[in-house]
Amino acid sequence: MSTVTEPRIGEVLPDEAMKLLMADPGTVLIDVRTRPEWNFVGAPDLGNMPNPFLFVEWQFWPDMTENPRFADTVMEMLWGREPARLLFLCRSGVRSLSAARAMARHLQAVGQTGECLNVTGGFEGDKDDAGHRGTRNGWKAA
Repeated sequence: MSTVTEPRIGEVLPDEAMKLLMADPGTVLIDVRTRPEWNFVGAPDLGNMPNPFLFVEWQFWPDMTENPRFADTVMEMLWGREPARLLFLCRSGVRSLSAARAMARHLQAVGQTGECLNVTGGFEGDKDDAGHRGTRNGWKAA
């Protein structure tokens, strides 16, 4: 009887994610938010980092159905490279955790060993006392 263990997904804070990206060209950031979020809220500024930065929707707006080709699209966008580490980012860290789990299962199934990490707090983070995001935690506040 064969048992497959669920891949472990690590968590990193946005400032730790930036340090990983600066230190390791084998680290890839994947923004899994929706197109409207990319267009209206913005995207992480990675400056002149040579690391690949991918935009791949985990869910489609407006009904938030899961992207059935998510893992395949990521693999196609990596053009055969096998990154050491994949960082997943969404608005607050919930969708990116699901995307990281799905990608880790896919990597395991195809025999690859890349580490999948969720960026805690996401791009915008939690709401502050005034109900605004981007000031308390998350990538924008880091």
